[in-house]
Amino acid sequence: MKKWMKYIRPYGKFFVLGPLCIILEAMGEVIMPKFMASIIDNGIATGRVSYIVGIMIAMIFTAFCMMAGGLGGAFFGSRASVGFAGDIRADVFRNIQRFSFANIDKFSTGSLITRLTNDITQLQNFVFMVLLMCMRAPSMLIGGLVMAISINPGLARVLLVTIPLMFVFLILIMRVGFSRFGIMQEKIDGLNNSVQENLTNVRVIKSFVREKHQNQIFTEANQDLKRSGIRASGVMIFMNPVMSFFMNVSTIAVIYFGGRDILALTEAKAGMSIGDLTAFIGYISQVLGSFMIIIMMFMSSSRAFASAKRIQEVLKEKPDISDDMATQKDKKVEKGTIEFQNVSFRYYKNSPDTVLCDINLSINAGETVGIIGATGCGKTTLVSLLPRLYDADEGSVLVDGIDVREYSLENLRQGIGIVLQKNVLFSGSIKDNLRWGDEEADMNALRAAADSAQADQFVESFSDGYDTALGQGGVNLSGGQKQRLCIARALLKKPRILILDDSTSAVDTATEARIRDAFRNELKDTTKIVIAQRISSVIDADKIVVMNDGKIVGVGTHEELLQSCEDYREICASQLEKKGVES
Repeated sequence: MKKWMKYIRPYGKFFVLGPLCIILEAMGEVIMPKFMASIIDNGIATGRVSYIVGIMIAMIFTAFCMMAGGLGGAFFGSRASVGFAGDIRADVFRNIQRFSFANIDKFSTGSLITRLTNDITQLQNFVFMVLLMCMRAPSMLIGGLVMAISINPGLARVLLVTIPLMFVFLILIMRVGFSRFGIMQEKIDGLNNSVQENLTNVRVIKSFVREKHQNQIFTEANQDLKRSGIRASGVMIFMNPVMSFFMNVSTIAVIYFGGRDILALTEAKAGMSIGDLTAFIGYISQVLGSFMIIIMMFMSSSRAFASAKRIQEVLKEKPDISDDMATQKDKKVEKGTIEFQNVSFRYYKNSPDTVLCDINLSINAGETVGIIGATGCGKTTLVSLLPRLYDADEGSVLVDGIDVREYSLENLRQGIGIVLQKNVLFSGSIKDNLRWGDEEADMNALRAAADSAQADQFVESFSDGYDTALGQGGVNLSGGQKQRLCIARALLKKPRILILDDSTSAVDTATEARIRDAFRNELKDTTKIVIAQRISSVIDADKIVVMNDGKIVGVGTHEELLQSCEDYREICASQLEKKGVES
């Protein structure tokens, strides 16, 4: 409970007022059967119409009080549960925003979406139900029990048999239900993963005509969820008729023994009146009905507790990349010098296989450095260590002579512009997307950055220009257009270090050459790292780094590497040979 108090405290008055209003409603429920007994025994039996009218007026007044209590309970319960869930959702999202790639991989994107939406909604619904029922059901249970005993203590002993049996049944149901609801939430994760993957990669699916295959994958995930949902719901389905059975058996027992008391009364012996029996049956129904509501709350708690556990897992997850080691939080990247000292890295920390092995590399401020090598050789991983998307397992990564772990993440990443392999744009206008680089940028700055990235011309060709709305992920743009907008967005940061990770692969060679010229003329003081597959993309760089199997196998200019690096000669030969064949 302590884990959730910080989310309950801001809405404490609603958590108190809601149950108090419900108690008012429950008191009315308890009083009503007694009113009915009075009408039967003291009004109808004696023919006193004025007495009946008086009791009915009291019942109407009680009904209005109950309505006020019910409305107040629902209002305050809604305010409390929605606020409670909203604050949890905000904290979960904030923590996810701090996650490193490794943290996100641990949960999977689909699972995080489920926890942010479905799991928190389950918890919200449970809190709302508890606020409505946590006082109503116990109040009616206790009130009904007291009233039943006051009417006929002997007849109330029926409950001594019924309630323990229902309680044992509750324990058995809880043991089965908790695990089943946990499994069902995991199946929702799987379905969300399938949907996300399909929507994100819809173009690839259509181009390879794999709709049937993806439909099959979705169907299997959907069927898994359906089966687990049926198993979990089956517990609830089984519970209702069993609870009804206990209630009906109890009612029959009360009518049987109560009927005998009524007959005793008609024979001038001490017995039970018809009104009292009617009220007693009402109270027995209240007691067993309240107990059934409590059981339903416990059943709902099975799913809510499973969801709460999953939410806590996200809240407790400590980002493995943070400012904990930052000793110079106010320091900013000023020059852009870079040095890798004996750097090694592995994605799977328990694996002996390294992705980067003993990397040593120095880059001066303002240099243009190309990185080239076979796919999977560690190029992207190497540059990902600079903005601390990952942290090196061994060695140090220095920027301006300071270990990157000593900067605050905000200042470090503010000084580094990066265009990743996967070009990501967001829903909104082109102007909105570009301003991710600088929120305060005016139209002149936007156009200047777009012009440097060779994007201004095609943007102005749109009817709405920079106000053109982009679909999710920029689906209404070509690959080359998205790349150029992503470059422009990075340029608006005015970074001291600019990383281009194969970011011109979808651009024609003439446009790429113009982008390189713009960088050379306008970003003279910015350190530029260009990861590329094409020799032409890095041939004019101040130095070229050649990588193979996680190691640096050559560093130098194009001419120097042709003389000293076999791997570079092979890359050049293969591309020149390919170019010759194509021509």
